[in-house]
Amino acid sequence: MEDAAGTVNYIAIIAAAISAFVLGGLWYAPFLFGKAWQTEVGLSDEQLKSGSLIKIFGGSFVLSLAGAFVFAMFLGPKPALDFALGAGFSAGLCWVAGSFGINYLNERKSLKLFFINGGYHTLQYTIYGAILSLLG
Repeated sequence: MEDAAGTVNYIAIIAAAISAFVLGGLWYAPFLFGKAWQTEVGLSDEQLKSGSLIKIFGGSFVLSLAGAFVFAMFLGPKPALDFALGAGFSAGLCWVAGSFGINYLNERKSLKLFFINGGYHTLQYTIYGAILSLLG
């Protein structure tokens, strides 16, 4: 009997993780939600440019890989597209955004920030589902 890790498509997982970067680059760009996000989190332009990009983007990629890997194990081998899309949407909205919502309520963060970040992760996992289905 093969374990769950042996049934995943590693190329699809890498593609899904890369898709998070493409989506994030668009989602958090100034022409979409970037300026509103920056205001809501209270980062100045100088603060946004500071910090180690290797640490920020490298860490983000590792976390994206981990999320895509575990989601691939959850979906199983060769998931149907409609199932994978629905599962991705549900995971992003109910698990990730829902968990953010709990934190944001307690941290008194804005509803606008919740919609920006929760929307990103809802779409991220929906795209993960599509990629894992189509490449799986």
